[in-house]
Amino acid sequence: MISYHFQRAGIYVFLISFACVYYLLNAALLLGHYDLGWHLAAGDLITDQGNIPFQDPWSFTSGGRQWYNVSWLWDVIASALFRYANFSGLILFVVACGAVIVGLLTSICLSSGASTTAVCISVFSACLLYPTFATYPDIYLAASPNISTMLFCVVFYGECLKRRKVFLLPAIMVLWANLHGGFLLGLLIIGIFCATALLRRDWMNFKIYSLAGAGCLIATFINPLGWHIYEGLTTVLGHFSQAYITEWWPYFRNVAVPGSIPGIIYILIFIALELCYRGFCPIEARLLSWLFLFLGFFQFRYMSFFYMFSTVPLALHLDRLLPKQPNSFRVEKSLLAAGTIAACALPLVYVQIDRTLGLPQMLSEQDALYLQTHFSHARLLNHWNYGGILIFRTRGAIPVFVDGRAATAYPDALLRDYFKLSQLDINETAWDTVLEKYQIDTVLWVKAHEELRRFLVGKRGWKEAYAGLYASIYVRP
Repeated sequence: MISYHFQRAGIYVFLISFACVYYLLNAALLLGHYDLGWHLAAGDLITDQGNIPFQDPWSFTSGGRQWYNVSWLWDVIASALFRYANFSGLILFVVACGAVIVGLLTSICLSSGASTTAVCISVFSACLLYPTFATYPDIYLAASPNISTMLFCVVFYGECLKRRKVFLLPAIMVLWANLHGGFLLGLLIIGIFCATALLRRDWMNFKIYSLAGAGCLIATFINPLGWHIYEGLTTVLGHFSQAYITEWWPYFRNVAVPGSIPGIIYILIFIALELCYRGFCPIEARLLSWLFLFLGFFQFRYMSFFYMFSTVPLALHLDRLLPKQPNSFRVEKSLLAAGTIAACALPLVYVQIDRTLGLPQMLSEQDALYLQTHFSHARLLNHWNYGGILIFRTRGAIPVFVDGRAATAYPDALLRDYFKLSQLDINETAWDTVLEKYQIDTVLWVKAHEELRRFLVGKRGWKEAYAGLYASIYVRP
C-alpha cells in the first residue's frame, strides 16, 4: 500500500519539483515588482501603529485623499517575512505558493479523469506560462498581492468542480478580501458555476452554488474598509490610469519575441483541440477558459488565469490524442525518480540565487542615501517606478510625488499631470507646468532618458547633481 501511494505521488513530486526549480531560477523576477517596496513599508507601518492608515503618510501630493489599501493583510504578512527572514523568506513564500498552485491543478486534472501523461503535459505547460516571466515587469507569480488571487482562484475553481467543500469558500473569501482586490474573480467563478447549473435545471447544485455565492458576497464586507472596499476597487477598475500601466494593456502590446512564442503556441493548441473535441469536458471549465482567453486579449493581466483554467480541458483533450498507457504505474515511477532528482537540486539552486536577492537595482540604497543626505527638504518629482522603492528606502523622509498605488492614493488631477510627463518625447509645456504647479526643485528620473537631460540641463539650466547606475538626480539652480 505504501509503495502504491509513493508511485501515485510521482506526478506531484515531478511537477512540483521541476516547477520550483524553474521559479527559483527566476528569483530576481519574483522580487522585481516595482510596488514591493511600498507594500513592505505599509506592512511595517500597520504593524508598528496597530491600525490601518487611511491617509497616505509618504507623499506630498495626495491632497488628503483617502488611501484604499485593499491588500493590507498581504502587506503585513510580507513585512513580517522580510523582518525575520529578509528577501529569502519572501522568495521561499512565493515559491511555496507556486508549489501549492501546481499541486492543486494536478489534483483537479487527475480528478477530472485525465491520464497521468496528459495531466503532466497540461499542468507543466500552464505552470511554466502563467507567471509570464517573458513580459517583465508584469509577473503573476511574484512577491506581490497578486499571488493570493492566483492561488485562491485555483482553490475556488477546484472546489466548485469537485463539489466537495464548496461551503468552505466563504471562510476563504474573508481571507482573500483582505489580501487583494482580485477577490471579485472568486464571485465570478461561483457565478459561472451557478449559472450553468441553472441552465441545466440542476436545482440541487444551483442551490449549493447560490448559497455559497451569497456567503462569499457577505464575507467580502468583513474587512477594515467595510462596504467602502468596493469604492476602493472602483478607483482602479476602468480608471484612465490603466491606459498607462502595462498589465492593463491588450495582449498584443505585451508580446515579447521570442519569449511569448511558447504562450502563443499553447493558445493555438488549446483552440485547435477545443474545436476538434467538444463535449468531453466540464462546461464550466471550458467557459472559464474561453472567458479569460478573451479577457486576456483585452487586458493582458487576465491571460495568466486562462493558462490555469485551461489545464482541465487541455488535459482531457490530450488524453484522447495520446496512446493509452498499458501500465500507468511505470510512468509514475519514472516521474517519481525524475522529480526526486529535481527536489534534491532545489537546495543547490537556492544557494546559487540567495546572494543575488533584493529589490530592483534601478534605484539602489546608495542612490536613496545620497538623495536623503543632500536633498532632505526636496520637493521631489520622481519617476513612477522609483516611488515604491523610495518609500521603502526612506519611509517618508523624502515625500514622493507618485508611486504605483495610483488612483487608490492619489487624486485624478495629479495622475493626469504626471502621465503627461511619462512619455519618451518631452512635452516641454507639460513639464514646465508641473514643475511650477507643484513647486518642484528636484527631479529623480531614469538616467537613460537623454531627452529629459537635454531639456532640464540644456534648456532650463538645471544641474545633474548625481548619476547612479540607473537613476539621475536633477536640481533646480
